[in-house]
Amino acid sequence: MSPQSSPRSGSIYRVALTGAISGLLFGFDTAVINGALISLRAHFRLSEVQVEFAASSLLYGCFFGAMAAGMLSDRYGRRSVLRISGVLFLVSAIFAAIPHTLAEFFTARFLGGLGIGLASTIAPLYLAEVSPREKRGSIVTLNQTAIVTGILVAYCTNWAFSFTGAAAWRWMFGSAALPALAFVICLGFVPESPRWLIKQHRIEEAGAALATIGGEAQRSEQFEEIRAAIEQEEPPHGWLRRMKRPLVLAVAIAALQQVTGINTVLYYGSLLFVAHANSGSAGRAFAANILIGLTNFAFTLVALAIMDRIGRRILLGGSASVMFGALLLLVFEFQRTHAHFVLIVGSTMLYVAAFATGLGPGAWVYIAEIFPTNIRGRAMSIATSVLWACCILVSNTFLTLIHALGAAGAFAVYAGICAVAAVFFFRLPETRGHSLEEIEQSWRR
Repeated sequence: MSPQSSPRSGSIYRVALTGAISGLLFGFDTAVINGALISLRAHFRLSEVQVEFAASSLLYGCFFGAMAAGMLSDRYGRRSVLRISGVLFLVSAIFAAIPHTLAEFFTARFLGGLGIGLASTIAPLYLAEVSPREKRGSIVTLNQTAIVTGILVAYCTNWAFSFTGAAAWRWMFGSAALPALAFVICLGFVPESPRWLIKQHRIEEAGAALATIGGEAQRSEQFEEIRAAIEQEEPPHGWLRRMKRPLVLAVAIAALQQVTGINTVLYYGSLLFVAHANSGSAGRAFAANILIGLTNFAFTLVALAIMDRIGRRILLGGSASVMFGALLLLVFEFQRTHAHFVLIVGSTMLYVAAFATGLGPGAWVYIAEIFPTNIRGRAMSIATSVLWACCILVSNTFLTLIHALGAAGAFAVYAGICAVAAVFFFRLPETRGHSLEEIEQSWRR
């Protein structure tokens, strides 16, 4: 094979890393509010209700951004929508740092949520469409790796700026402007999705994109396969009826990723440890929360290494099964008169590790794989909107659930959901090792 035709394997990772920067911004923007609330609350003299809305205003933007993402990406392209999300990240970072009124702050955070909603839908879709089949799982998992990296960066940034006084919250939010600007610039140096370009009959651009991603070898191997599959696709009209089964699977997976309760730990960990786990001090609870964040990051790296070596069905089902066992341990400890703090933290780490290894990244990978090119954006938009709606539901009901059932009862509910999820995941159709076109053909059969 000549040098001109050899695959440039490094190119796909440069493209993937650029796409995954959106995940970094996603993770940062969702987590930065955690540390910023202290000085923000003092500056605006927020009530409890206003604090809750300050924390959740981003999530409402996420929901509406995800709803719009599919239509926009199918019409204007995957890269174009990612660029819009980058601009929204940039505008949000700047204006969340300089508001004069609370309404201005809420608006800035809502705009950031729109950016997250767009990026959370389109980034895994884009990464799936540009990836060779043998690397697709690990490359899409880069997005989840970037999300948990962004969460850790937010925690570190919060700590660093906590020493700057009353204006600390402004620096915390404003610091996201630099990676947002870098993201917008880097998108100018990566190709549009070749599958989307072929669908738009921009044949020369599609061939050039395939060559940029994988070299001339991938261009010659995949171009005709992709074009033939797209030519056989049925018109978008009536796709909800024809693609009912994969859509139901995608919506169920998106919902189960959230209603198994992971954000109860990631959002309320410190509060939970102080109020129900006999932490002894807020300092110990905070340290435990950081340890859980590190666990989330470390086991997402494990997922990156194994995603393309283990079937999707086994990965998702095994993850939910271990989460079920970890939650049973939590239920046992929380119902004791004197809960053991170390055992609760250890069980929580096991729960987070299982999620980070399987259900966290695996859900995004599976949803991005199972739809035809001509409706992939709209279908993923529906699934991701459901995901964000479930995130809002879990985040806004967890403390109420604890008040009604106690910590043990609340986590028993999530344990039951994990058991149902495990059974469901083990029955999924397998997609590992198949091209997107082969997966599409399987639904027709």
